[in-house]
Amino acid sequence: MKRALQIAKLGLGTTRPNPMVGAVIVHNNKIIGEGFTSPFGGNHAEVNAINSVKNQELLAESTIYVTLEPCSHYGKTPPCSDLIIAKGIKNILIGCVDDNPQVAGKGIKKLMSAYCKVTLGILEAECKAHHKRFFTFHNKKRPYIILKWAQSSDGFLSPETKNEQKPVWITNKTSRALVHKWRSEEHAILVGTNTVIQDNPSLTTRDYVGQNPTRIVIDKDLKLEQSFAVFNAEADTIVISKDTIDWTKTDAIAQQICEVLHQNNLNSVIIEGGAKTLQTFIDENLWDEARIFKGTVSFEKGTKAPNFKGKLLSSETILNDILEVYENK
Repeated sequence: MKRALQIAKLGLGTTRPNPMVGAVIVHNNKIIGEGFTSPFGGNHAEVNAINSVKNQELLAESTIYVTLEPCSHYGKTPPCSDLIIAKGIKNILIGCVDDNPQVAGKGIKKLMSAYCKVTLGILEAECKAHHKRFFTFHNKKRPYIILKWAQSSDGFLSPETKNEQKPVWITNKTSRALVHKWRSEEHAILVGTNTVIQDNPSLTTRDYVGQNPTRIVIDKDLKLEQSFAVFNAEADTIVISKDTIDWTKTDAIAQQICEVLHQNNLNSVIIEGGAKTLQTFIDENLWDEARIFKGTVSFEKGTKAPNFKGKLLSSETILNDILEVYENK
């Protein structure tokens, strides 16, 4: 199962909105096949693992390890549980149950009805953590939310004044490339009106080879011109305005935004907005993870970094930057 989790990560950023599943097939204590979920619309992990086995006759005497319950319904591809049964695999070990209402135990039930031996909960905590985006989307009816910002050594997001319509860089190029890698791994990226006006960001993965996230722009009064980079053809863009949500519900702005993202089938989002946008999600307690860079530059005056509380998961140095990752407990 550890190997299944290891290869499952190879699907990060390409399988969305499907979960990135890993599958390993073992015969006589030897791995004879493995696979992970193909980009959306392609084969699931179990199919790729089965197809990778050179001697298909061995399948009837083999065990398959899967990080998530095999699907039981027709989507872009046929049910994986049907293929496992058809290939005669009788021993199935599963990391965690699929909470998607279309599955939710039905795949397990189908396997057991075919007289397969099904064992649940193998490295369950690790598997649930791996599938955090998928579970958050289905259980909480919102995307998995990652807050991200960079702050100066004295705690500011930006200086009091700036001369150009572009970012004032706090972090080094290596840190910025890492941020672009993160963008490729998530389904969407969100900023507010002021960030677009002040920085004119493209919100793409230009410094890393990967799929661009869907861009979410908060533009309450629709005052942003189409000439801004966020409206170019490099990625899809969704605008949230006064016609999209009810702005009089001041204590539920982030909640309504999450509902819009859920309706658009987006299972994860990076909030890269300014202080106001970030603080809105923090105040409504709608965040799962915070990734905070601390640079060496000092501004003395400017826009203060958001105020939040979280559990520190890790801290590392990237050249002269410090990256801290927190989770919302």
